[in-house]
Amino acid sequence: MDASTAVENVYRSDWGRIVATLIGMLGDFDLAEEYAQEAFAAALDQWPTSGVPDSPRAWIVQTARHKAIDRLRRRTLFAEKIQPQLARDYTGYTPAKEYETIEIPDERLRLIFTCCHPALAPESRVALTLRTLCGLETDEIARAFLVPTVTMAQRLVRAKRKIRDARIPYIVPEADEISARLDSVLTVIYLVFNEGYMATRGDRLIRTDLSAEAIRLGRLIRSLMSPQPPETTALLALMLLHDARREARVDEAGDIVVLEDQDRSRWNQTQIAEALVMVEEGLRGEPGPYALQAAIVAEHCKASSAETTDWREILRLYDLLQNLQPTPVVSLNRAVAAAMALGPQSGLDIIDDLAATSELEDFHLLHAARADLLRRLGSLDEAAKSYRRALTLVTNASERRYLERRLREVQPSAKG
Repeated sequence: MDASTAVENVYRSDWGRIVATLIGMLGDFDLAEEYAQEAFAAALDQWPTSGVPDSPRAWIVQTARHKAIDRLRRRTLFAEKIQPQLARDYTGYTPAKEYETIEIPDERLRLIFTCCHPALAPESRVALTLRTLCGLETDEIARAFLVPTVTMAQRLVRAKRKIRDARIPYIVPEADEISARLDSVLTVIYLVFNEGYMATRGDRLIRTDLSAEAIRLGRLIRSLMSPQPPETTALLALMLLHDARREARVDEAGDIVVLEDQDRSRWNQTQIAEALVMVEEGLRGEPGPYALQAAIVAEHCKASSAETTDWREILRLYDLLQNLQPTPVVSLNRAVAAAMALGPQSGLDIIDDLAATSELEDFHLLHAARADLLRRLGSLDEAAKSYRRALTLVTNASERRYLERRLREVQPSAKG
């Protein structure tokens, strides 16, 4: 493996852990990100000649730490505030060991709970964690929240300033404080999983590193809670069910294989069986949003084929979910279920109503879903228009290839 590829790999898989560790040392989000970036730049410069170290993540952390010491030593605040935090010996730092004991909250979990402090606005808690934990760019986070990039940048700046000015501690809260942060923490974990399940950009549809980390965090959170809240169990079930289909979701070329065409023998049945038990736990009492979503995915996983899927049950569950969580994205997903249960026109009517509100105008999946239903109805020219609109918005290469293929099917002369 060449040095550039090694740097890219450790950035993609370990950025969040590295920044979390540096925040623990420095107590400052901006400084942690700054020194992490400088350490990665140093790796690009040094690894081609010195070789890739045995533990790339540890090398990045040590380099960032040394850069922090060198720079902060010249500042008067160093001796008073920073030096005690850097006094610990990190020479033998071995990150992997921290993540093998789930009973003890790790650095990344501390970062999540810090970002999800009740003093921060809910949307800022989640956005800041995605930026710091996942290394997502501001425009990618803005796209996930369906807001302008400038708006998201302002939220991130305010959140960091609030943490600094209010001296919010970088610690996991006491047991009686966890419940106040739990909803935001679960949201963060699920959004991390979603970015792994369907990456915003890049050549790959799936980022296994993020999906696996979200599942690990889901298991960790669940182990910390006693009694276990149903939604914590339901979220873990939801992620396990989605992840169980991972191997069947793309072909050897990395192109998307839609649900109805997937080879179900490649689904992880052991993982599905584990998750189905959790789905039942999550549905006890009054089911929450994650429990309903998990129940929907469970219907897909229980079906032996696409044809035997109980779409009417899925639509019923979406009706419950929409009453509980009436968001445009839930409505869009419900439209797809309605199309499968009641016919394409039923789904198209819902999507057209959604499109009229303009809330999802810049969401490529709205236009992709509309195009698919128009294709099924035989309105090929209108379908082509919607596919073209989706192509102007999509940022993932695998999704782009899928949409271009669909466009050529409805308009053979189209070049994408």
